[in-house]
Amino acid sequence: QVQLVESGGGSVQPGGSLRLSCAASGSIFNIYAMGWYRQAPGKQRALVALITNGGSIKYADSDAVKGRFTISRDNAKNTVYLQMNSLKPEDSAVYHCHGASLRAPYDYWGQGTQVTVSS
Repeated sequence: QVQLVESGGGSVQPGGSLRLSCAASGSIFNIYAMGWYRQAPGKQRALVALITNGGSIKYADSDAVKGRFTISRDNAKNTVYLQMNSLKPEDSAVYHCHGASLRAPYDYWGQGTQVTVSS
């Protein structure tokens, strides 16, 4: 089993920044990619960004976060980060860390961390 623990959420004013962290532990040797999804009230959970073990990065297809959010990882700490700059109210959501595994269960999720952008 894999455990994913997020931290770094909170409340910030528009234009502010937050950095989310996701620490992975347990049987992480089958994890080949980690990423962040977000879910706003009444909306489906959607990909924000992901990064593979090889360092390949994918951001959401829309322009919603490009240029403002940056995903990175520290392999020594088994931790993935999401740096969020120029935050907007529409970025408010619960952000979930995700781990993609080569073996079942193929998806692992963190408990989620709330990000609220409001003046």
